[in-house]
Amino acid sequence: MKKMILILVLLISLSCLGQQYPNFKSLRFDENYSFLKKDTLQNDWYKTMKFMPMSSSKNIYISFGGSVRYQYFYAKNENWGDGPQDNDGYILSRYLFHADFHAGKYFRTFIQTQSSLADGRIDPSPVDQNPLEVHQVFADFNIINEANKRLILRVGRQEMTYGSQRLVALRDGPNNRQSFDGVKVIASKNNYSADFFYSHYVVAHDGIFDDDSNKDKQFWGSYLVVNKVPFIKNIDVYYLGYERAHAVFNDGAGKENRHSVGTRIWGKSEDWRYDGETLFQFGDFDSKDINAWTASLNLGYRLNTVKFHPEIGCKIEVISGDREVGDNGLETFNPLFPRGSYFGLASVIGPSNLIDFHPSLNFELAKNIEWGIDYDMFWRYSSKDGIYAPNVSLIYPGDTTTSKEIGGQLESEIVWQPNQYLYFRVEGTWFKAGDYIKASGTGKDIFFTGITMQLNF
Repeated sequence: MKKMILILVLLISLSCLGQQYPNFKSLRFDENYSFLKKDTLQNDWYKTMKFMPMSSSKNIYISFGGSVRYQYFYAKNENWGDGPQDNDGYILSRYLFHADFHAGKYFRTFIQTQSSLADGRIDPSPVDQNPLEVHQVFADFNIINEANKRLILRVGRQEMTYGSQRLVALRDGPNNRQSFDGVKVIASKNNYSADFFYSHYVVAHDGIFDDDSNKDKQFWGSYLVVNKVPFIKNIDVYYLGYERAHAVFNDGAGKENRHSVGTRIWGKSEDWRYDGETLFQFGDFDSKDINAWTASLNLGYRLNTVKFHPEIGCKIEVISGDREVGDNGLETFNPLFPRGSYFGLASVIGPSNLIDFHPSLNFELAKNIEWGIDYDMFWRYSSKDGIYAPNVSLIYPGDTTTSKEIGGQLESEIVWQPNQYLYFRVEGTWFKAGDYIKASGTGKDIFFTGITMQLNF
């Protein structure tokens, strides 16, 4: 109750601000409050928090910020009825606080702590609970820092996200966001931008300040984005390398060395949005050759002249699975580090060995209120492979039945954002188990519902 009262007091204070501030970004280190250097507003506690000069010239300054999120979830027949069941629901809370120090144009450091708690959750995983950690701490050396040209060397623990977050994501949906220990070179000029990086995945432990680099999970690559391309508007081209010392698939266990090469074309107009991506994976797994791939197309059309501005959407994904157990090849696709709520916040399954057809309909009920409803239909791509969680752990093996039908997922949510500081969401998901699920386990239908409140500052 004390926490809720403190949040309410902070909310009232924020609502009284006269100064207009830019919207918050998903990557909080991308926010820039240097424009407040010229602001003359006095006795504004929030402005002081966002821009605190440390020198008379104001070129050296520090900025503070963060977010607080509370969620209540209830699931009936979680994991299709397999394993321990919770009849009461649980509360997830997440606290993120950061400090961003700038020393002129050429040097900055960013530090962010994260506390993710799971109250009432049966046997919470590191994705749900991580009591208190240094989530990010890195230094930027701005070798070139001009309006249309940048060259930055970033060293330390950092979040990374690329493209539509199908392969590299913040993992903001689940309670505990993910980060990497590594080195990155960031380059951009006019309409071109590119990242080059090498890193180790940061493993969450159930203690305080004990997260560490996982030397068994190495991740490196390059990601190029070209904007303002004639006709197609935007294109991404990338290479991602991944090595895991202990990998487990339906076809066995062993060391995995995987390379991903792909491209993405995306853009939007006043009415249309589109996002198409295809990629190929190769490498080796134990003594097997990796030969995996995926292709997706996400389209949406918004009827701006109709009341509530309905948007009709459709997403289609084909994701390869292993075609034969015991042979010399592995065709199971590895999504690497995707967003945890890949197919909705219920996070029932992950993007491996799947065919997914996903129509949706969204409405703008009011200026800051949106309602969405969608239906996901899932099949196994290969009847010889199983299905996997978002972290590529095997849920059910592939030999329980020859049926490919996994099931259908109906989801609906209402999102209210009264201002840039507050976010509310109410949602419900119903997953109807298909023949494969029924043959592989208890096979009950899942009902999942949740309420989310988030405050950014």
